[in-house]
Amino acid sequence: MTVIAHVSDLHLDLGERATARARTVMDYLREIPGPVDAVLVSGDIADHATDEEYAQARELLDLPWPVLVLPGNHDRRAPFRTGLLDGKPEDDELNRVVAVPGAVFVLCDSTVPGSDEGLLSDATLRWLDETLADQAGDLPVFVCFHHPPVDLHTPYVDRVRQFGEDRLAAVLGRHPQVVALLCGHAHVAAATTFAGLPLLVAPGVASTVPLPLEGRPAVDYELAPALAFHVLDDARRLVTHYRALG
Repeated sequence: MTVIAHVSDLHLDLGERATARARTVMDYLREIPGPVDAVLVSGDIADHATDEEYAQARELLDLPWPVLVLPGNHDRRAPFRTGLLDGKPEDDELNRVVAVPGAVFVLCDSTVPGSDEGLLSDATLRWLDETLADQAGDLPVFVCFHHPPVDLHTPYVDRVRQFGEDRLAAVLGRHPQVVALLCGHAHVAAATTFAGLPLLVAPGVASTVPLPLEGRPAVDYELAPALAFHVLDDARRLVTHYRALG
């Protein structure tokens, strides 16, 4: 069994509110007995992508479990690399592969510099296709990115989702070892399908984007921060539990 804790959209800005909400989630993860095989943080870790915000993120993400990070539209690649990955301040796409016991995570950069919309570039899609071909063994693979590639019926987010999704679907169709797609960006706990696979969206830590029918603000800062737990059993059945903390 593989257990993944999934958080997203911390939007750390050095302010008390964002810090307190992120700390609530991270303290919860730090204190649970576990085990947790990986903590996935699916983007928008910093709000303004400053060195100071990433230093704060690094402190908050010091957990007893492996932490996997990928960028969102509020992040910037160079300070993200230096602040969270001890890398060089480079601006090229930030795509990585991370293996944990029982699973492989393919972390794709869906950001478009200067835009809130998402897109997997041709170069990233080639990399994804080649990487999945290299991971054609027995381990299940999770493909992860920030922007969801489908409408979630929240207009505030849908206009800046991941576009060019047919190209992604074509790549995924060639690789049956992929068991699910994990993303953030939407600030809402949601579950749907894409290319015949589960598409699981992490709730927002900093805020929530309600459905229009709920009659709440487009971005709600009062609802509690939340996270997801994805549990993959030995039969490759995937179950997701969403947990609000407040």
